[in-house]
Amino acid sequence: MTDIGPPMKRLLLTLLLLFLPASNAFAALDPALVRQLAAEESDDKIAAIHQLGASAGAEAAKVLKAMADDQLLVAGEVVFLFDGERAVDAASGAAIEPAPETYESITVNNRVRSELSNALAALKLYDPDRGVRLAAATELQSNAGIGMVPVLAAALAKESDAEIRALLKQAHAQANLANPEVAARLAAVESLAESASSATRGLLLPLLEAANEPDATVRKAAAQAVDAIEARLAFGEILGQVFSGLSLGSILLLAALGLAITYGVMGVINMAHGELLMVGAYATYFMQTLFRAYLPEYVDWYLLAAIPVAFLAAALVGMLLERTVIRRLYGRPLETLLATWGLSLILIQAARMLFGAQNVEVANPVWMSGGVEVMAGLVLPWNRVVIIGFTLFVLALMWVLMQKTRLGLFVRAVTQNRPMAGCVGVPTARVDTLAFGLGAGIAGLGGVALSQIANVGPDMGQGYIVDSFLVVVLGGVGQLAGAVWAALGLGVVTKFLEGWSGAVIAKIVVLVIVIIFIQKRPQGLFALKGRFVDN
Repeated sequence: MTDIGPPMKRLLLTLLLLFLPASNAFAALDPALVRQLAAEESDDKIAAIHQLGASAGAEAAKVLKAMADDQLLVAGEVVFLFDGERAVDAASGAAIEPAPETYESITVNNRVRSELSNALAALKLYDPDRGVRLAAATELQSNAGIGMVPVLAAALAKESDAEIRALLKQAHAQANLANPEVAARLAAVESLAESASSATRGLLLPLLEAANEPDATVRKAAAQAVDAIEARLAFGEILGQVFSGLSLGSILLLAALGLAITYGVMGVINMAHGELLMVGAYATYFMQTLFRAYLPEYVDWYLLAAIPVAFLAAALVGMLLERTVIRRLYGRPLETLLATWGLSLILIQAARMLFGAQNVEVANPVWMSGGVEVMAGLVLPWNRVVIIGFTLFVLALMWVLMQKTRLGLFVRAVTQNRPMAGCVGVPTARVDTLAFGLGAGIAGLGGVALSQIANVGPDMGQGYIVDSFLVVVLGGVGQLAGAVWAALGLGVVTKFLEGWSGAVIAKIVVLVIVIIFIQKRPQGLFALKGRFVDN
């Protein structure tokens, strides 16, 4: 045989050392630990699960996943699983020939299954994908036991993402609440005091009793932590009510802006104004149906197309009502009120004939779905955030129109002194029609917004007409600034009162407040300025 020289021997030895790890695709687990998974006692199973979970290995994850899926089998002293066609030893990964003929799956009760879920989530904390780690850290918030402390501590030491670290820190603190060491429990309570979650508050409440927590220092810290969390929860609830009130106020503002113009210019109490909201909402439904039928790939953008359509549809309906009926009743408020109430019934019946008596479904686009989490327990829905932004946009356009255009100048002149405006050449009849169309169109935009948060049906406008008049009267006739403050104020006050006394009592209280305010200040929040008015 030819002798191999030293350089060749070193090369072969290097290749052998490189090949050996690659050939062993399955790193063996402790056989005794794997057999412990099949123990009779749940405590023994859970201890084994904790140790395997702490290994942070793919093999341990495979075994625990099989156990969670009731696919980890036992035959005598052998714990195995089926890898495709073969029976594979769970500890070594070696094929078992021949496969056991009689076997049973390892029993997993609810307690063991919960620990399995935590262990599997902990193993995912080492995944390179941030999304996987975030989902695992979120899952561990629900039930992290004392056995998870080493795993969570190791994952926390390696994690660099701030959001995931915050979740791991909370889970680690929750797990340490059952730590036998007083210092560890105290540190856990102090860490959890930074939370704003009602679930965390529920975890700390039992520690206020000596039967559950023997150390007085920890009990005192737990009481302080509960107080701090309750303060944050109360603050979050107030913020949520304010946001809901602003959302309601935005809808009222869109409904009342048009009414403020028409009532200010013509002095008409238009009881059909709520039905103009309904026209805008049904226009939105029509555009959604059109996009679904002919442009399904762009269906998420139907709402943008619905905005001009709803404005034009409501404006045309409004101008038609003004030309045919309302113009003939100027100066007769009672007859106008009765006539517009009759018009509202006609519009409601027309909607029933065209679209049916049942509510129709108007879906939020994908980009308006979900919400943004401001703090724990407080999620602001995107649809309401967009509505508030849309209202501000419409309000800005209205201000530009009223302050910077010829039509706005005419509307303000007619509102302040109609006879004098007519004497200096303002076409008051044409201004009436355009103002009524503008007010109706803005109500149609309100219907677009309302369709995203409420049911769309023939009667949907009835619930907003009284509130819209309250906004106009409270803010001051013809005053945009007054309408803004009145709408947002009524919205916020209504939501706070609803949380305290219910929706019906809240409506009554708001009405009483407005009546008392008008008795003290009949001109509203902001009074018109002009020679005719001052006289």
